[in-house]
Amino acid sequence: METLYKSTRGKKEVKSSEAILNGICDDGGLYVPINFPNIDKSFDELSKLNYKSLAVYVLKKYLSDFDEKDIRDSVDKAYDEKFSEKLIAPINKKGEAYFLELYHGPTLAFKDMALSLLPYLLKTSCRKLKINKEIVILTATSGDTGKAALEAFSQVEGVKIIVFFPENGVSDIQKRQMITQEGDNTFVIGINGNFDHAQSGVKEIFNSKELNSSVNDKGYILTSANSINIGRLLPQIIYYIYSYAQLVKNKEIESGENINIVVPTGNFGNILAAYYAKNMGLPVNKLICASNENNVLTDFFNTGIYNKNRNFKVTISPSMDILISSNLERLIYEISNHDEEVVKDIMKKLIFFGKYELGSNFREKLKDFYAGYVEDRDCLKTIKDLYEDTGYLIDTHTAVAYKVYKDYKYKTKDLTKTVIASTASPFKFTRAVCNAIGIDSDESDDFKVLKDLSLYTNLQIPKALESIYIKNILHKKNCNKKEMKMVIKEILNL
Repeated sequence: METLYKSTRGKKEVKSSEAILNGICDDGGLYVPINFPNIDKSFDELSKLNYKSLAVYVLKKYLSDFDEKDIRDSVDKAYDEKFSEKLIAPINKKGEAYFLELYHGPTLAFKDMALSLLPYLLKTSCRKLKINKEIVILTATSGDTGKAALEAFSQVEGVKIIVFFPENGVSDIQKRQMITQEGDNTFVIGINGNFDHAQSGVKEIFNSKELNSSVNDKGYILTSANSINIGRLLPQIIYYIYSYAQLVKNKEIESGENINIVVPTGNFGNILAAYYAKNMGLPVNKLICASNENNVLTDFFNTGIYNKNRNFKVTISPSMDILISSNLERLIYEISNHDEEVVKDIMKKLIFFGKYELGSNFREKLKDFYAGYVEDRDCLKTIKDLYEDTGYLIDTHTAVAYKVYKDYKYKTKDLTKTVIASTASPFKFTRAVCNAIGIDSDESDDFKVLKDLSLYTNLQIPKALESIYIKNILHKKNCNKKEMKMVIKEILNL
């Protein structure tokens, strides 16, 4: 059965290649599948597949206009030796949960899982649509997406990639990873502001008819690597189905047994992928949405009110320092029974008032979710306690997820076996992790902190970080939000 896509705000149907290449809809909405395909094999069968084979199985259901060979070739190129683990996404049973390690790619964060695949999906989409224009990837990042996209698209022929990041809103290592990025087709710009400024600026550029006209006239096609692009979101569905199949394989659960999934959440894309997997038939009891002190999503799920009118907090889990969760629009589309007018009205309220409230009929449909948040001090204690109890080291984002899960378990007494999405290597957020486990890092330079953490824990520094502090800084540009369009015009010579 063919899977088609449409906007959350309109009715025009398109095939997957067009949805991926466009990135965002003409009406400002986000592409969503019209219907969810079903998991039509038993989990006993799926447990026998490796990650690549399962990826092909899942993607075939969503990429109806792609040949199986195109999908298989894309998957083989994406999940190759640049992943340090042969399993791609191993599961580690520690403490009270199963940690799904999504950080074994080249940039040590879960964004590699989807962004390694996206270049090949975009190139295949261009070929199928007979488009010969050069692709311009435009993205905003709260730290991880930017580097993963830069790594994925660097030196890819026929592609330019432009990344905007909050100058003081990412970790030292995240920033260094981006500003040392090599590749003539890569452009990295710091924003004087937070991630929401960068993200809203990028959305304004996509929605600017004047700029898009100039881009097209110059022989470019503009698209996104953020999870607003359905081509970024779909590959994230795979690892939730894979994790379940592996638990079946390892006899940790029976086939058909429910699990919980906990996701540290900022822009809502990663947990939305788990929700999509549930809609396909993955046996999920609760989707647990874990936030840091920017707890706009926690309030949304607990009250039905989304209100970004609050102080923005810079935390030790910076990839979640977000007050506008773009992918929530896709969830609202689903719980409103695919009512585009409801979505448009809610999004208008968000733009004009910075808040909206769901009616009680919609709130009833949020029962799949539980939400909680964690303050920095509890995040640090969670890292410390788990390390002391088990010897297992997690980063600040994974710690947020684990603490929210423990709070949930204490509150509900729910003993359902639970998968934690472990989204980044502890070495990406070294200072905070050092502080958590008692290593004094305040006076040390960044590279010494890496070495101190490695020596203390007897863990090897990931290869991706070994030379990061001796690389030349290649990207020094900085701008305000209102200057972003001008920067794009300069880069593309418009």
